[in-house]
Amino acid sequence: MPTADAPPGISIGTASAAPALPSQPPGERAVSVLWSFGKCLGALLPVYLAGYYGFSISVVLFGLMIYMGWKHSRLEKVMRLKSAMYLLENEREFTTEKVFRTKMDLPPWVNFPDVEKVEWLNKILQQAWPFVGQYLEKLLVETIAPAIRASSIHLQTLSFTKVNIGDKAAKVVGVKAHTELDKRQVMLDLYISYAGDVEVNVEIKKYFCKAGVKGIQLHGKLRVILEPLIGDVPLVGAITLFFIRRPKLDINWTGLTNLLDIPGLNAMSDTMIMDAIASFLVLPNRLTVPLVADLHVAQLRSPLPRGVVRIHLLEAEDLTAKDTVIKGLIDGKSDPYAVLRVGTQIFTSHHVDSNLNPQWREMYEVIVHEVPGQELEVEVFDKDPDQDDFLGRTKVDLDIVKKARVVDDWFNLRDVPSGSVHLRLEWLSLLSSADRLSEVIQKNQNLTSKTADPPSAAILVVYLDQAFELPMRKGNKDPSPMVQISIQDTTRESKTCYGTNNPVWEDAFTFFIQDPRKQDIDIQVKDDDRALSLGSLTIPLPRVLATPELTMDQWFQLEDSGSASRIYVKIVLRVLWLSDDATPTTPSPRPSSSGSGVGQGGIKSEVNPMGPGGLGKPQPARPQHTTPDPEFATEGVLRIHLVEAQNLIAKDNFMGGMVKGKSDPYVKIRVAGITFRSHTIKENLNPIWNELYEVILTQLPGQEIQFELFDKDIDQDDFLGRFKLSLRDIISAQFIDTWYTLNDVKSGRVHLVLEWLPRVSDLLRLEQIMQYQSQQLYQNKVLPSAAVLFVYVERAHGLPLKKSGKEPKAGAEILLKGVSHKTKICERSTSPRWDEAFHFLVRDPRDETLTVKLSHSWGQALGSLTVPLREVLAEPGLVLDRWLGLEGALPESQILLRATLKILDTQLAVCRRDAGNDGSDVEVIPRWVPSHLDIRHRSGFPIVGDSSTGGQVKLTIAFSTEENRLFITVHSCRALAACSKDGADPYVTFILLPDKKGTTKRRTATKKRDLNPEFNERFDFDFSLEESTQRKLDLSVKNSVSFMSRDRELIGKLQLDLDQIDLKTGVTQWYDLVAETN
Repeated sequence: MPTADAPPGISIGTASAAPALPSQPPGERAVSVLWSFGKCLGALLPVYLAGYYGFSISVVLFGLMIYMGWKHSRLEKVMRLKSAMYLLENEREFTTEKVFRTKMDLPPWVNFPDVEKVEWLNKILQQAWPFVGQYLEKLLVETIAPAIRASSIHLQTLSFTKVNIGDKAAKVVGVKAHTELDKRQVMLDLYISYAGDVEVNVEIKKYFCKAGVKGIQLHGKLRVILEPLIGDVPLVGAITLFFIRRPKLDINWTGLTNLLDIPGLNAMSDTMIMDAIASFLVLPNRLTVPLVADLHVAQLRSPLPRGVVRIHLLEAEDLTAKDTVIKGLIDGKSDPYAVLRVGTQIFTSHHVDSNLNPQWREMYEVIVHEVPGQELEVEVFDKDPDQDDFLGRTKVDLDIVKKARVVDDWFNLRDVPSGSVHLRLEWLSLLSSADRLSEVIQKNQNLTSKTADPPSAAILVVYLDQAFELPMRKGNKDPSPMVQISIQDTTRESKTCYGTNNPVWEDAFTFFIQDPRKQDIDIQVKDDDRALSLGSLTIPLPRVLATPELTMDQWFQLEDSGSASRIYVKIVLRVLWLSDDATPTTPSPRPSSSGSGVGQGGIKSEVNPMGPGGLGKPQPARPQHTTPDPEFATEGVLRIHLVEAQNLIAKDNFMGGMVKGKSDPYVKIRVAGITFRSHTIKENLNPIWNELYEVILTQLPGQEIQFELFDKDIDQDDFLGRFKLSLRDIISAQFIDTWYTLNDVKSGRVHLVLEWLPRVSDLLRLEQIMQYQSQQLYQNKVLPSAAVLFVYVERAHGLPLKKSGKEPKAGAEILLKGVSHKTKICERSTSPRWDEAFHFLVRDPRDETLTVKLSHSWGQALGSLTVPLREVLAEPGLVLDRWLGLEGALPESQILLRATLKILDTQLAVCRRDAGNDGSDVEVIPRWVPSHLDIRHRSGFPIVGDSSTGGQVKLTIAFSTEENRLFITVHSCRALAACSKDGADPYVTFILLPDKKGTTKRRTATKKRDLNPEFNERFDFDFSLEESTQRKLDLSVKNSVSFMSRDRELIGKLQLDLDQIDLKTGVTQWYDLVAETN
């Protein structure tokens, strides 16, 4: 009996063991004989036709050779597919058998200790695989097939006749999690292996054409990035998928596509399919699936690169001779050239004739998107008229280059008897400041290379988001816009958005820039035929150089287009900087032998630590300054002032709810995984907290702040309402002072003052901020922060050995006033490198001290450092960046770190005008007057001045260029005059004059018995900017009275010409009301 686990190709059992088959009917036997005769006739027919038409016998032989090649390729492909299926099904057996214990045959979870086996995931995939098949069948038949039929008249009869993904599910043979990189994301490497019996058949009835696929192999490493991490369900803002390198693909064709298995066509077809996959899923291309709204998908799909590697292909030595004479009896030479690959970036050098020790001296620049992960692959070939011969390959992990900054070494070529290649690799960091641009350009002018392109001084990333109100085509038809972005001689094209004049592209493009001081960005918006122009835009790069962080993120008015036609573009420029202190990690000797290097199956090429003859070389000079990530010190600070609440629901009822009681409310605030809780106020439905909270945040899309109110009880706390705020809205407004209505309850609102604090480096401003904050009192006894400190710990040098004489496993602990952070623990070294960043809130930078403690695995002390922040305040730009000596260690023990101090400005702080020489008093000028400067006086505001003043009204008047409309927000009134012994029941009504028909008349809700009412109601008007400036606001605050009442109705009036206001910027302020006079 056959064994179920028998591998393909092994015969088990004999034909004699098979049961006797029943005899066939005469009709079936006749058909079988005719079919055999027809096949024989078909095989002889080409020979007959060749003789009949007088063709040479060579034509028949050529056809026979093609058929045999196809048959051989076909059988090989089928055997590879069966072997791969069998290997996946019996992975454990193959892993344990000694005969297969080679590095190439073992799965990743055996080769690499940090790769985990996930059998549970494979069981889930196997269980769900039939349902995946149902989804794919529905997708192909109901979505893809109709789209193909509609694309061409020749494909109108196309249909999928069979869709079956088979029983073999895709397998994840290993998972590696990267947790040492960005704390705002989760990064996983999935080793995918799929050898499936998938069967998909397609038919075009019009041409009697059938084609299909029966069996696919796909093996590769898929990187999955979950980012940004958010503090709300689903916890992840988006999922990004991509292959770091091209996966291996093998397809078994059927039907007419059998022709693709002919030798030559086989490689071509697989290459074309891999090119299609690479255009979507191989770096730098990514597939991004957003899970929440308001995400910048283009920036997730094309984030800023990690850096740029400048590759100097210098020379090679001892290459294999391929151009031999007399069938190898006499050794000849080779005509070598090199092919360099990083992801989809491919470069080919010139070839050197008849030379086994060629000199190329060429330079290339590649963008690095992912480290660790991406590699430089160099392959050397011998140039021949027919097919080029292989001379060897080597790979370099670009993470080595990032850490070393410069790698200058010989790399041995693998898969050949001899040969090595000399490379110099330089890691160029991305600077967000133009301070060193002139220096970079001057250095680049001194570089010489045989390549045509000069070295780049910067890279430019253009995020093309959307356009608005593009002009229509002739006949008032919607255009199908696409964009061409050109810089000097390089032009990139976006995708086409069909049938819309408000396209959304969400594309990103990267350019190398030689001199941003002399180049422009040319943007052309065209219809899909490339003939009709829909608008253009030219942005000089010097304009970008003048912006903060070298970034422009805004709407641009299109030229030669409609009056309202605009395009939204984000432009990011980064200067390419090679540190002055970066020196090669090793010297560059000739290789002593070709036998050393990376072993079979390795993915890294280690640099040679020895010089010629194996003698150690002197250590390279240490860098004098840190090189942090471009994202270092970009976080901001959010200040939350929880003021009060009103009209909360009563939860502590008596007698089954017949007697209404009170509540004991408190608030929970959740933001970025941090939870703040206010104190509890006993028996109060209108509590006043007056508490302050501060949190350091990264500006991630989709981030929210959640507020929840509860009633404190002995057993389980009762729910009093919740609401959420978008961090993006707070950052846009910078300052918000308003009431928020509670959701999921009948009543209640909360008063908050929210401020996204600007960061400045002005020491004069520090004194004003410190004086203001010393006057603030909060119930939770929090003193507002005056600054934020960013600390980057890069490396240490010359640390002492352990007591046992071994090198230490060093870690660094950074402390500031009770707050502590720890770095990772490095491997044994007296010169550890951490490359980690931390941040602290600072109450008073004049009086606080930063402490750094080094130890072996948090045990034996290795030295310490204290830095008073006064020293940082004395540094230019408030940045301390240098080597500092360690106390309690060796004399040569030092640590390299950067401390950056940013002063937290606030709109509530006052600015002072200097006193005159006459000794007159200093006048205090408030920068901004909020509605609640002091909640102790919130019941009323004294009005000083003219007796005809009837209080004040707070309005926001602005014109939204995005929505092309005018909006007026009525926030609140204060100090209104009482109209009766019960005060007043105020409401606001207004009209925009001239308005004969009263179409612009609006009215707010009525607030009962409140002389300081809060409305927070917004009213929109579909006016152009020009029309808005011609209007006059006629506003009245009135008392709601009954028909027979004798109470006064009009409380106060306001008339305001809108041409006196900068409507584009918008204004929020208090306006005096003129009381009614007799």
